[in-house]
Amino acid sequence: MPVATPKQFEAMLDAAQEGGYAFPAINCSSITTINAALKAFADSKSDGIIQFSTGAGQFVSGLNHGDATKGTIILAEATHRLAEQYDILVALNTDHCQPEKASSFLKPLIEATAARRAKGENNLFQNHMLDASILPLEENMAISKEYLAICAENEIILEVEAGVVGGEEDGAAGTEDMPDDMLYTTPEDMLAVYEALNELGRFTFAATFGNVHGHYKPGAVKLRPEILKEGQAAVVAKYGASAEFDLVFHGGSGSTLEEIRETLNYGVVKMNVDTDTQYAFTRPIAEHMFQNYDGVLKVDGEIGNKKAYDPRAYLKKGEQAMCDRIMEACEDLLSTGKSIGGQV
Repeated sequence: MPVATPKQFEAMLDAAQEGGYAFPAINCSSITTINAALKAFADSKSDGIIQFSTGAGQFVSGLNHGDATKGTIILAEATHRLAEQYDILVALNTDHCQPEKASSFLKPLIEATAARRAKGENNLFQNHMLDASILPLEENMAISKEYLAICAENEIILEVEAGVVGGEEDGAAGTEDMPDDMLYTTPEDMLAVYEALNELGRFTFAATFGNVHGHYKPGAVKLRPEILKEGQAAVVAKYGASAEFDLVFHGGSGSTLEEIRETLNYGVVKMNVDTDTQYAFTRPIAEHMFQNYDGVLKVDGEIGNKKAYDPRAYLKKGEQAMCDRIMEACEDLLSTGKSIGGQV
């Protein structure tokens, strides 16, 4: 079936919240990686989210141009067509977009969705992320309110963030030396986010609890998932059960399975997966090059081996390995076997 409609995406989030599972949100930057994600979701019988960063859009636009918006539209349109081959639901999201890029990146993408809707077509995107977390919370909420209103007009869910995910990932706002107190969202922050946004449209919330972008060994990242529990409790106590957030888990590489599963109890319905899938994709390609050294290179004037240096020979291996890693993520997040594709 094609990419989820706005109402189907809302149903996906509702089902995850009620069922105690979350969707892997896979960063993709090519048709090959999109295919890896689609195959993984289909083989896992899991719905899922495919997302694109501004860097992915620049990459796809080509070396001579680097137009993040055009490249992202190309990736999204390709996903719409490729998803027609499968019977699970996928939603499309854009990853971290800083405030200074929003008018030149998010607004044209929202306009592209509006143009499709005017023709009776499905949204190009079901979800966008505005990452204004580097700003003071009041300024963050001011620009988040502006973009949530625009998104709501087009049945797009906006993902916002308060608190900063540490590390650096494809332009994300955090830095390696981010002060510890900025890595943890407080209950007061979560109340402020709810109060600023709750009447404008549906949104998801990337609250931070020690998350760090990049790759770390288990135990190196000091996660405090109980922060999510405390923040949810504060909001529900003041505004009722309907105020519970749909939470997003960023910077999860190196997290233990126990930590991942604990966040599901506190309302996490989406977990971004990027670093681990990048490595999974690249590892078998590196092995191919080492094992076929004389074939991929024309050593000492020889002719090499066309079957070894044909990009399809090694990209297929990368695609399958990435698929396998995404299937592992589906298991970790308990979304395996829970597609609602045939129900909505």
